[in-house]
Amino acid sequence: MNNEKVFEMTFSSVYPLYVKKIEKKGRTEEELIQVITWLTGYSSEGIQQQIQRDVSFRVFFEEAPEMNLNTQLIKGVICGYRVEEIEDKLMQKIRYLDKLVDELAKGKKMEKILRS
Repeated sequence: MNNEKVFEMTFSSVYPLYVKKIEKKGRTEEELIQVITWLTGYSSEGIQQQIQRDVSFRVFFEEAPEMNLNTQLIKGVICGYRVEEIEDKLMQKIRYLDKLVDELAKGKKMEKILRS
C-alpha cells in the first residue's frame, strides 16, 4: 500500500479497529484515548470531533494540537519498519500511533507506553 492511500484513509474507519484490538486484550477505550491524547494533544472531545468529521489521517495529524515532544522515545518495529527510521514525517506519526496501540494491546503498563 502506498503512502498516499494510508494518508487518505479516514481516522474514523481505523479507530474502531484500534478499539476492537485493545478490548480483545482486556484494555479499555479510555486507555486508547489517553494514548492518543498523549501523542497528539487532542482532548477526548477533540478526538470524537475528528471521528465525526470523518477526517483523513493527513488532516488528523495536521490538525493535532501538539505532538508530544517525547515521540522520539517511541522505538521498535511496526509493519516491518523501524518507526524511528521512517523518513516521511506523516507516515512516522501514523506508525507511532500504530506502535502505541500495539503496546497497549500487548499489555504494557501505561507508564511505559506514555514514556514517563
